[in-house]
Amino acid sequence: MTERLYYRDSMLREFDAVVVSCAPAPAGTGTCPQTFEVVLDRTAFYPTSGGQPFDTGSLGGSRVIDVIDRDGNEIAHIVDRAIDAGTRVHGTIDWPRRFDHMQQHTGQHVLSAAFDRLFNVRTVSFHLGAETATIDLAREVTAREVADAEAAANEVVWENREIFVRFVSEAEAQTLPLRKDPARAGELRVVEVAGFDLSACGGTHVPSAGMIGVVAVAATERFKGATRLTFVCGGRALRSHGRLRDVVTRATRVLSVLPEEIADGIERLQNELKDAGRAAKKTQEELAGFRAAGFRSGAATIGPWRGVLSAQPGCDAGALKTLASAIVSEPGYVVVLTGDGKPVPVVAARSADVAFDAGAWIKEAATALGGRGGGRPELAQGGMDATPEQVLDFAKTTVTIR
Repeated sequence: MTERLYYRDSMLREFDAVVVSCAPAPAGTGTCPQTFEVVLDRTAFYPTSGGQPFDTGSLGGSRVIDVIDRDGNEIAHIVDRAIDAGTRVHGTIDWPRRFDHMQQHTGQHVLSAAFDRLFNVRTVSFHLGAETATIDLAREVTAREVADAEAAANEVVWENREIFVRFVSEAEAQTLPLRKDPARAGELRVVEVAGFDLSACGGTHVPSAGMIGVVAVAATERFKGATRLTFVCGGRALRSHGRLRDVVTRATRVLSVLPEEIADGIERLQNELKDAGRAAKKTQEELAGFRAAGFRSGAATIGPWRGVLSAQPGCDAGALKTLASAIVSEPGYVVVLTGDGKPVPVVAARSADVAFDAGAWIKEAATALGGRGGGRPELAQGGMDATPEQVLDFAKTTVTIR
């Protein structure tokens, strides 16, 4: 059984140990082509467990790239070079990574306890990611509840409450006011935030709440009928603030507003963009009306109707629809237009008095040329895996037989 040094001293950065065994790791373990599983008699490396990721670092001259808990007994260190059994090695923890995990994990205990103490809302699960961490709460919470819990958590941080770790028997655990029922039987490791939280936990934690730095809720979302809350602590909160500061600074410069006026500035731009869009659409429709007259005068005969089959470089599907609609606004016309893009945008349309199903033709073209599309009998559009010339050649032989 591996002695877990981090259980009693999460601040331990270096240690000495003896290699119990070393064997090739299963295929796909770690990121190196060939890795090895090293088991030590004792370790300060934390294995992935309880929502907290593994530690990295070095063992002698080998790089530790993963740490795995084997059924609660042995801890396997995945390394990039083999180490002979019986070798005494010096282990070094990647401290910035470990300390970051400690800040986030202890911050989670404090934040979860705040929701539990203030609103009797239980934390269902915890996940510590590379940039942010999340907790899933048992019910939906309001913005006011989030703000109050965040404030209570930070009061604990700023009071720098001490954090204790101790081991208790199963019988003693049953007498303690643990925040949630333990997931395992037998002796338990209990982490206490003085006067605020008491939880069974095997993770690494800072020794005093002040080392968390700050607890900042970054986002909330509805998740499975409850709430998923994203938060950052300590160094992550500082980096997050820096990114937000840079974004706000750039936004105020671009919008020529004060930080508190950014939302109003964006709303103003949105309204201006809508107005400009409406004006552009009106201009496009007027231009399409002028162009439509020219297309109608040069239309070819298709049975009793007149047909316009034309490629329109530089046009997207929206512009093609506007032009096609303008052409068929008068009776007696069938239109197939292509534009630029991949897949090639295609629009088919017909005047109200023409016996031509544009939607059916678009589907037929998509089947023949590759692509997809559809629409109404009077107006339809699609995207074809063909050149504009191929689309129009297909139209010349298929539109005429209707």
